[in-house]
Amino acid sequence: MKERYKVLIVDDEALIRQGIKHYVNWEQEGFQIVGEAANGQEAMEIIQQTEPNIVLTDIVMPVIDGEELTKMIKKDYPHIQVIILSSFSDFDYVRSTFQSGVSDYILKPKLDGEELLAALKRATLSLPSIDFTKQIIEEPATIDQFIENIMSGYLFEYDDSFVRAAFPEEYFSLLHIESDNHNELNFVQVKGTLESIPFIHPVPVIQNSFAVTFLTHFHPYNHSVISQKLKEAARELNQYRWTLGEPFQDLKEIKQNYEERLLPLKGLRFYLPEKMVLFYNETPKRTSEKLFDLNRFIDVFKSEQFNKAFNYLKEHVNEVVHHYWKDENEFKAFLGNIVFNVTVLLGNLQYDNKQLDEEKYQYFTEINEANTAMEAVELLDVFLHKVNEVIEKKENDPLQSNIQKLLNYIDTHYAEPLTLTDLANHFHFNPTYLSTYFSANYRIGLNEYINEIRITKAKELLEKQNISISKISGMVGYSDHSYFCKVFKKRAGMSPSNYRKSSIT
Repeated sequence: MKERYKVLIVDDEALIRQGIKHYVNWEQEGFQIVGEAANGQEAMEIIQQTEPNIVLTDIVMPVIDGEELTKMIKKDYPHIQVIILSSFSDFDYVRSTFQSGVSDYILKPKLDGEELLAALKRATLSLPSIDFTKQIIEEPATIDQFIENIMSGYLFEYDDSFVRAAFPEEYFSLLHIESDNHNELNFVQVKGTLESIPFIHPVPVIQNSFAVTFLTHFHPYNHSVISQKLKEAARELNQYRWTLGEPFQDLKEIKQNYEERLLPLKGLRFYLPEKMVLFYNETPKRTSEKLFDLNRFIDVFKSEQFNKAFNYLKEHVNEVVHHYWKDENEFKAFLGNIVFNVTVLLGNLQYDNKQLDEEKYQYFTEINEANTAMEAVELLDVFLHKVNEVIEKKENDPLQSNIQKLLNYIDTHYAEPLTLTDLANHFHFNPTYLSTYFSANYRIGLNEYINEIRITKAKELLEKQNISISKISGMVGYSDHSYFCKVFKKRAGMSPSNYRKSSIT
């Protein structure tokens, strides 16, 4: 997997954090969001676990503000680049953050994708090359310093006998233990329990008030015994959650193993909250992700086939929850994006979405604060229930009832010749009134709506390779093939043949 610059977002406003996540195509631009925090204290805990390359932080926050957070970062993690966000334009207010080594400064009113991306790229100029490695000449004096240097991303020459003297066994494994319900972890108790287990040799690697990650080393013959003893210890200390990563043989791989194996495994607890113990060899493996086609969802929603749109959404969400396709932040961002798009679409379709529009910020916050995937899904269900109430309110209007019948008719008879006059007569509307009403309430003309339905149907057919394009044009109501191609290109941005090619790549 291509390595990317790791970014932490810190802001006490959930809406700002949500907006920042949608400003940039992070993966494509070479960045990865590794977490978000509501204040400096939460940020420092995440920094200890993930060591981001860039921290994007508000300056006015509770508990620990951005100014103090910057000083703490530069003291303990001088290589991390800090970008400050502020609603204040007075330079004197943020002068001290620049004196502490801030990389850049952005005013919130001016914050947009282009400005943010430019600041991020400027910050990378002060970072090492993307592999984040650095040669160190001197060999570390102690094994603790040795491990600390590796976890910091440094490469260096060392005497293998130095490592073997400290770790005589053949295999290593990382064991993460964290407290439940944000209670402090009793490190002395946990370490004492582990040290009472034979053959495991625990060494703390990363530690904070709520969690600790141990490096264990053992002979492969003892692995099954150790695994059983760890489960017994977990039952004894059942106020904690235990995660055991898969074994590895080269100590130089500890940082990579932590980031690419242990953290994703620990992240499964978002989907499996009932699991007190997560062991690498007893956890269901992630399957290949089926991507959610947001454009398809929007097209179906805009044609007011709400049940079809919601069924597609719920099916995908159910697949994500059962196959763990997204990490916690990705899943929450996906749900937040759905809330945002549905709210906007309802307004564009002239539904009374005023209350939902005001409540969407609350949904953003609650989804971001959800402790489990099921909590987040329940919040989505509550939102969709209210969306259906908005839809039903409009559909129960007598005039709207006839309009809905007209839309259903178009969806069923799109392959037939459809004219404004014929449709008006069929549903007992005055043609002029129907045209005016439709344009006012749907922001597009009736003929444009019919074309939208036909092109949506054509896209579905084009994905089936055994149907010719000329035949498809007739199947969706176009007797003139060249006119079909012209309309398709205008609406889809590409020709039918190019769309077919793109659908199979």
